[in-house]
Amino acid sequence: MDIKAFKMNGLGNDFVIIDNRQKITNLTKEQIIKICDRNFIGCDQLILIENDSLVDAHLKFFNSDGGESGACGNGTRCIADFISRETKNKTVILSTFSGNLKSEILGNNIVTTEIGKAKIDWDKIPLSKKLDTKNLNIKIYDTNNEEHLGGTAVNVGNPHIIFFVNELNNFDIKKIGPDIENHKIFPEKCNVTIAQVINKDLIKVKVWERGAGLTKACGTAACATAFAGKLNNFTENKTDIEFTTGKLSILIDEKNSIHMKGPVSDIYEIEIKL
Repeated sequence: MDIKAFKMNGLGNDFVIIDNRQKITNLTKEQIIKICDRNFIGCDQLILIENDSLVDAHLKFFNSDGGESGACGNGTRCIADFISRETKNKTVILSTFSGNLKSEILGNNIVTTEIGKAKIDWDKIPLSKKLDTKNLNIKIYDTNNEEHLGGTAVNVGNPHIIFFVNELNNFDIKKIGPDIENHKIFPEKCNVTIAQVINKDLIKVKVWERGAGLTKACGTAACATAFAGKLNNFTENKTDIEFTTGKLSILIDEKNSIHMKGPVSDIYEIEIKL
């Protein structure tokens, strides 16, 4: 099977995109895993674009383990740019499992997407039991094997936990990530962020994504971190979230809705032979 597809990325968070609006490509879980495999095509997430009569398009996101994801911030920004190049519209609305997401195309490959309101109720994260989501008191250990207690849980289309630490580089996300992703408190697993507040305008992060592992950047993690930062009085309504590959600017508006602004790559057409 030959499939025409596209590749895009937001801050190195990369995607294989299949446009199912004219011709439908049905993929098995095994085929999705193969496409995402870095030894084959390789990507953090696979995105399917589908028809939606009410908005510009419908998106389905699949992690590299073949499981479907509720939301993908950088992926949504990339597809908004993709659709805008086709329609010439500067406003693009895309439906997802987590609801409709509105994006604005600002030019120079910069796109802003409104992710919506964060959920912080324990059963909306979801957690397996009622706990204070502002501080879950979960243990993680730094590279000196010193214990750190904390974790703020936020759902922005996906479940996230954010650990605020004094020194980001003292924590091994590759070790902590899988343990916390699969922690018994998260029945649907979770995305894991280690965050260091530099000042009220900047937080540096490392992210382990549920079902995808270590990624260069994660849009929903940036939104969740900015919201958790405000919740813990570390930051205010506007803050930059810095990954190793660059920054996303997060704004929490007066209605508590989260907006994410950042760069997207050009679009590269590829051929997949399955």
